[in-house]
Amino acid sequence: MSEPQLTEYEAAVAAIMARGVEWTFDPTLDRIADLVDLLGSPQRSYPVIHVTGTNGKSSTARLIEILLRERGLRTGLFTSPHLTTMRERIVIDGEPISAEAFAATYRDVLPYLELVDGKHEQRLSYFETLTAMAYAAFADAPVDVAVVEVGMGGVWDATNVADGAVAVITPIGLDHTVHLGPTIEDIATEKAGIIKPGAVAVLAQQPLPAAEILLRRVVEVGATAAREGIEFGVLGRDVAVGGQMVRLQGLHAVYEDLFLPLFGAHQAGNAACALAAVEAFAGGAPSRTGGDLAAATRIAAGEDFEGAGELDPALVRSAFAKASSPGRLEIVRTGPTVLLDAAHNPMGMAATVAAVTEEFGFTRLVGVLAVSADKDVPGMLDQLEPVLAEVVVTANSTQRSMPPRELAELAAGVFGAERVHVADRLDDAIDRALALAEETGEYQGAGVLITGSVVTVGEARTLLRVEEGR
Repeated sequence: MSEPQLTEYEAAVAAIMARGVEWTFDPTLDRIADLVDLLGSPQRSYPVIHVTGTNGKSSTARLIEILLRERGLRTGLFTSPHLTTMRERIVIDGEPISAEAFAATYRDVLPYLELVDGKHEQRLSYFETLTAMAYAAFADAPVDVAVVEVGMGGVWDATNVADGAVAVITPIGLDHTVHLGPTIEDIATEKAGIIKPGAVAVLAQQPLPAAEILLRRVVEVGATAAREGIEFGVLGRDVAVGGQMVRLQGLHAVYEDLFLPLFGAHQAGNAACALAAVEAFAGGAPSRTGGDLAAATRIAAGEDFEGAGELDPALVRSAFAKASSPGRLEIVRTGPTVLLDAAHNPMGMAATVAAVTEEFGFTRLVGVLAVSADKDVPGMLDQLEPVLAEVVVTANSTQRSMPPRELAELAAGVFGAERVHVADRLDDAIDRALALAEETGEYQGAGVLITGSVVTVGEARTLLRVEEGR
């Protein structure tokens, strides 16, 4: 019996995946620079808002994009990794690129991939290929502005062949230390690389060592800094049904009575960064030619922020009310409540736990945990222990996933062996957690939190049959 033929889209995905695993990191821009040069530098045919950080990148990028789209702009959005389908990474006007368009973009880029592959010792990577495809698709659309999330780091990330008119840096913590360095200073130095001459740098609240490095970069390249807690920030927030009500200080105005259908103080901070980024973009970023150091220190001297434009408050309310961030404290089932959250480091898990504690009145919460072996697993377990009654440890489908019994041994050291259960497969783990949550019969207060990895959450979404694109 002959093998079924792959569709053109499936063949494109298979060819991209054959270029290696996404987390392979090679610190050079040579290959991607050659590729986009052959493609006619599509990343220079529209302005870019560039987003990096350790946690909150995807949520912030999505919030920026929806604000821009609400202003009537045609947008491109590039995020990673994907939850369900590779098409999620390349979004135009709020919709993932179609399978046909994805395949056509790959077909258009393929001859140039082969040329660059032949020029270098190492082939273009999985992520480099997708980055070039996104830039090409945005140019072909064409978009008015692209919001681009860094894959890893900043200086050497493939997306950094673009020069962001606005560079957004979400909170920095310890993650990807093998690739980015063992200290906050190392990681901040890497991420600071997306701040380009003349740009506006929108900086979330940072650990002091990271803040010092980011501001030094701002001064060195003649950029302009806008800092959360100084030039902009969250003035107030209240828990609301389905999310929170927030009051935000922008760069140019205060925005009241904003409903944000996302949970947690960290999402309010992400919204503030997104708002500041769009204000900066709306006002026109300072010229990137011949930026002077005085511009970088203007804010620190207490002068008005240049390059900011006040947004229509009704527009901001409308945009934020439509916001979503799949896989980030996402409610996918009730009775008992099932939450999916892609936290994959202690800093992210602490934010998740704080939001669950503040905004959900669980009397019994059971966790499902599958994590990558190269992460700070004890640190994540320490954050989860106070909020989980029991935990079911398992694995996702990637080779990086920590074996369930190894994870169970670590979890037992934190939770105690009697609170830890093992399931070899994620579907069995979810079933076990649902049964444990329902043991008391108090469905209204019972919940299941599935977390530990973007891959874990994506596979859980598929198993729970969450509608694609939701």
